[in-house]
Amino acid sequence: MASISHRSVDHLVLPVVDLATARLRLSALGFAVAPEARHPFGTENACVYFTDSTYLEPLAIADLKLYRQSAQNGNPFVKRDAAYRFRRGEDGMSAIVLTSEDSEADEAVFREKAIAAGSLRFSRPYLDADGLEGTASFSLAFAADLRAPDLFFFTCQRTAPLTVPGALLSHPNGVTGMAEIILGEVRPMDFEPFVHTVSFSHDVTLHPHGVCFSTGTATISVFEHGQAETMLNSATDTRERGLVARGVVFDVADLAACDNLLDANGVNHHAGDGLITVPPAPGQGVTFAFREA
Repeated sequence: MASISHRSVDHLVLPVVDLATARLRLSALGFAVAPEARHPFGTENACVYFTDSTYLEPLAIADLKLYRQSAQNGNPFVKRDAAYRFRRGEDGMSAIVLTSEDSEADEAVFREKAIAAGSLRFSRPYLDADGLEGTASFSLAFAADLRAPDLFFFTCQRTAPLTVPGALLSHPNGVTGMAEIILGEVRPMDFEPFVHTVSFSHDVTLHPHGVCFSTGTATISVFEHGQAETMLNSATDTRERGLVARGVVFDVADLAACDNLLDANGVNHHAGDGLITVPPAPGQGVTFAFREA
């Protein structure tokens, strides 16, 4: 079994009511959105890829019959997605995905720590830079904490990686990658062992209001709800226990240009203190924030 050298944030799973709604919203925010792609278990996505090798995965249900059958057959990805939609609705962020060099080794670690939540291997077609169909294959190892029913993690080993066309890596809003994923919890340190295990972070920073886990790409931060609201310029009455996704911070090349684009597209946002924040909307289930890299 190969040793685990590191894990980085790979992508985020964003449940949406349908991909048309997600495409409209993400395009208005200035993202280039990839063509739709179907999974063999009833879901579909239209991803947003970044030059730092991270991406967003807006996820919709493409075939309800196959989706339900996959859940009944124990598919952990579909079961978790269905549970999220039942509890939280059709818009949000349900999963943080980490890179993997060996998903079987990851699963062994998760079993040892009593957080294993299944595994999955699958392939799906995609269109390459020349418009030709290719096949991407993935091996996943899931981890979950029963105290946090609305957010799960899994590692993703790209056994047959897809090739992303350069045009999909260039975004009108100037985003180059994800800087930080912000989670909320009443007592962040209660989840430090769990997030530490799944992220395999070698750089953990304690904060007066939470804890941050640096990875090779984005930082995963767990803050008290009030601190998360302050950071994201958002206000909710949420004081629930369990990890709750609150927002994503993106790096942009030019913050002023990003501000102008959002103005031109009629997107409600707030700019101040070196950060632009955009509240959730259909097709965008959590707060998006932009900072100048």
